[in-house]
Amino acid sequence: MMDFVFETTPKLVCEAGAATRLGEMARELGIRRALIVTDAGLVAAGLLESVQAGFRAAGTVCTLFSDVVADPPEQSVALAVQAARDAGADGVIGVGGGSSLDTAKLVALLTGTPQELPDIYGIGLAKGPRLPLIQVPTTAGTGSEVTPIAIVTTPTSEKKGVVSSLLYPDLAVLDAHLTLGLPPRVTAMTGIDAMVHAIEAYTTRHKKNPLSDSLALRALSLLGGNIRTVIADGRDVAARAAMLQGSLLAGIAFANAPVGAVHALAYPLGGHFHVPHGLSNALMLGPVLEFNRPAAETLYAELAPAILPGSAFATPAKATDAFLGAMRDLVAAMPMEQRLEQVGVRRDDLPMLAADAMKVQRLLINNPREVSYEDALALYRQAY
Repeated sequence: MMDFVFETTPKLVCEAGAATRLGEMARELGIRRALIVTDAGLVAAGLLESVQAGFRAAGTVCTLFSDVVADPPEQSVALAVQAARDAGADGVIGVGGGSSLDTAKLVALLTGTPQELPDIYGIGLAKGPRLPLIQVPTTAGTGSEVTPIAIVTTPTSEKKGVVSSLLYPDLAVLDAHLTLGLPPRVTAMTGIDAMVHAIEAYTTRHKKNPLSDSLALRALSLLGGNIRTVIADGRDVAARAAMLQGSLLAGIAFANAPVGAVHALAYPLGGHFHVPHGLSNALMLGPVLEFNRPAAETLYAELAPAILPGSAFATPAKATDAFLGAMRDLVAAMPMEQRLEQVGVRRDDLPMLAADAMKVQRLLINNPREVSYEDALALYRQAY
């Protein structure tokens, strides 16, 4: 038997239309004055109207902070924390993609405590208490609603993480109706992001365990089996719900069995070039999967049936070939950029990216194969 520790968000609600009852759910957690953390795009799309109406019906005061930006910089987080203090918030509701959910985590943590954000980058440095926290994802990708991690962009364009069990929310609400309006490109980027979470959790060198493995396999099956459907028909509620659940399961998996080199090499792309996180992962996925093959072939063979259900493979090597080919074909079919050159990266930038990737040792140590600076540079060149 294997020794391991497993944590996740204590309560999950997966139900189409559930977001309209957030006011009631907040009151059950003792929240009377909530700060809703989101972005301007969701407000403009009208997604917050039913949420705010639910708060009014429940008699709960809510203040909207809608200035979250992608790859949230420290200053953006500070503004959100100040908004919570100004509103006298006693609880936080994150609604949106990973940037909104990560910002909401930090607002709940920092609003009532004197700690400074730069002092808590790393693992286990944050201190409580935190405000009650509800997370509501509007994309099927980051899994942030079930992870103890918040990623922030520093003034030097590095992406750093706060990692603490305090960042698990009290409640996560998955409402497929909130994802129906996602355009195909965003659907593709976030969907591939979730698949990367599942793959890297399954192949990680550290903390891999039977629960995370089971969740990663099921997540990959749900995501791989539905991503083409939601790209073709974004109003398919059942497929949208399956994607949300796949993202959730992948999030739980990688929160307990951490990700590796795909994420480590993706972070500099977001920090320096503001490439969306899911797209950054997609751009680096193929090269890193091939690089890891010598150390991860057996694990790739075990993942193949999740992507290619019903297929039979003569040998693990054949199964690995099929898995790598299926992932390569899937990414190539997605309506998004396929090469670093297409997102503004110049060939002269690659050494800088490789140097920055080597700073993300908290993730590189989890990769099934050790990555040197020369390896990272070669991987960026392959992705270029």
